[in-house]
Amino acid sequence: MRAMSDPEQSPSPRPPQLWGVCGGSGSGKSTLVSMLLGELPPHAVTVISFDAYYRDLGRLPAAQRAAVNYDHPDSLESELLASHLRDLLAGRPARMPRYDFASHARLDGTEPLAPAPIVLVEGILLFSFPALTSLFDYTIFIDVPESVRLERRVARDVVTRGRSEESVRAQFAATVGPMHWEFVQPGVDLADRVVRYGEDYEAVARELADKARPWITSQ
Repeated sequence: MRAMSDPEQSPSPRPPQLWGVCGGSGSGKSTLVSMLLGELPPHAVTVISFDAYYRDLGRLPAAQRAAVNYDHPDSLESELLASHLRDLLAGRPARMPRYDFASHARLDGTEPLAPAPIVLVEGILLFSFPALTSLFDYTIFIDVPESVRLERRVARDVVTRGRSEESVRAQFAATVGPMHWEFVQPGVDLADRVVRYGEDYEAVARELADKARPWITSQ
C-alpha cells in the first residue's frame, strides 16, 4: 500500500488518492460507496467497479461460461485494472469495460474514467492482488457474517441478474463461500479501516468523507 501523503504540505496539484473498498458478496460495498458519494461534491470521486473487469468469455459456448468459477481471482483481469489505475494516477483518463453478468461476457463500448481527487475502487476480490493493493493509499474492508451476505446475495441476484434462488444458493455453497474464506476474508488484515457488521453505514460514510475532504480541497 502506498503511504498516504499530507495534502497540506504543498499547494501544487497532486495525483489522485486511490482508495480500495473490499468485502464479501453482499457485504454492502456499493451501499457504503453510494453514501460516501452523497457526502462529497460530484467532481470529487471517480468510482471503479472491479466487477467490470471480469474476463471476457464471450468466445466460449454458454455451457462452458456457466461452469467457470467466477469467485476465483483468475476470473478477473486485474492487470487491466492496474493499468487503468496507473493512467489515472498520471492524470490520464481511462476506459472501463462494460460487463454483462447474465451472459458472462463484455458488452460493446466502455465507460469513461476521469482523474479525480479520489479514485475509489470497490470489489470482492480486490485485496487478493498484491499488484493492486500496492497502489492503494487507503483501504476499507466491510466484514459481514456469511449468513447475512448469503440472504442479501439471493435478494440481489434474483431481482437484478435473472437468477433463480436455488441457483444462487447452490453457487454460494459451491464457490462463493469457499472462495470467500480463501481469497476475500484475508483482506481484513490489509485494511486501514474495518467496517464491522452492525456499524451505522451513514456514520461511516461521514467519517470517510471527513478523511477525503482535505485532499479534495487541496486539488
